[in-house]
Formats: sequence, C-alpha cells, structure tokens
Amino acid sequence: MARGGRETDQDGPERKCIVSGESQPKGGLIRFVVGPDAMVVPDVLGRLPGRGFYVAADRKAIDKAAAKGLFSRAARQPVKAPDGLSDLIEAQLLRRVIDLVSMARKAGEAVTGYEKVKDWLVKGQASVLIQASDGSERGKTKLHPPGDGGSFIGCLSSGELGLAFGRERAIHAALAAGGLERRVVEEAARLAGIRGHIGGVSAGEDTKTA
Repeated sequence: MARGGRETDQDGPERKCIVSGESQPKGGLIRFVVGPDAMVVPDVLGRLPGRGFYVAADRKAIDKAAAKGLFSRAARQPVKAPDGLSDLIEAQLLRRVIDLVSMARKAGEAVTGYEKVKDWLVKGQASVLIQASDGSERGKTKLHPPGDGGSFIGCLSSGELGLAFGRERAIHAALAAGGLERRVVEEAARLAGIRGHIGGVSAGEDTKTA
C-alpha cells in the first residue's frame, strides 16, 4: 500500500458496522453504548458497561449513523446522538494517541528530532515513523518508514505531536518495537479514519515517493 494509505492487520474478534453491515476487527471500529438518558455515548476505550454497537472509524459513517437513525435501530430503542458526535470522538482519539506516545517517550520507547529519529531508523531501532502532517514535505521525504513491517503515522499536526514530547512543536518521531507500539498504531489508524486523513497510517511498506 502507498505511504498515504492505511492497512493494518489487526487480530482479535470482529464486529459488524451498523452503517455498512460489514464485519471487521474491533480495532478499526468505534464502540457505542446507550447512556441512562437514552443518549448515545462513544466508548473509545471499549470499557463502558452495557450492550455495545459499532461503527467504522470514519467520520462519514458516524455522521450517517446519527442522521439516519441507525443508532436507534441498533439499540432497539429511541436514542439521541449528541451534536458534534464525530468531533467529540476525534478529540477523544487525539487525546488517546498523544497520551500513548507520551507514555512511550517516558518508557524510552519513543524519540523525536530529525537526528535522533534518523539514528533509530539507521540502527533498526525504529518500528514506526511518525511525521507531522504540516511539516515540510521536503524535510519529511528525507526519512522513510522502516521496512519489514514498519508503519508510518501522519495524521498528527506538529503541535499535537509536540504535546506528546512536552514541547511546542515536533515534526519527526519514532517508536521502538514492542511496548506501546501496537496500541499507538491502532489508535492513530482510528484517528486518521475520523479525520479522513489520506496521509494517516500505512503499514508494511517503505515507499519513497511521498
């Protein structure tokens, strides 16, 4: 797959999207439950009690579910979706990705800065390359995702990536294999889907044209 695309081979049980009717791994879906006030509640972490129903991590799909009454049909009762549901989910996923990258940094599993990232890539320490969506394209093309299953994440702005590293801005970052790596990749893939971000997450191929 091209660097700008998204392809993740996620294990685990599958669930059916209430919009498309297609089944896919839970990692690529957003879970919802019904609150005590009959309001649809997004369960980004997948931990809330109650019967859950799922929508693909895609803004158009979530907006359609809210507009067409598909949440009510799935819940088998009249329910309401809050205004700005997609924006709420995007904010929750963004916070999740930033927190996970920050945790990886504190555990010594993530670095930022061009030279440090380049060093990790050269030495084979990096499993995931992260680059800010608003960074210089010329500068970003000097670094390439690691081969043999490495991933690329490009759905964060420089300011958002900077938050994960305790600085104002960051353009380049890398994650080591193991630890929090898979969780970061999965959550970033969901965020990219909600943002409709073409340069979101790709896995398993090092392309050198983007």
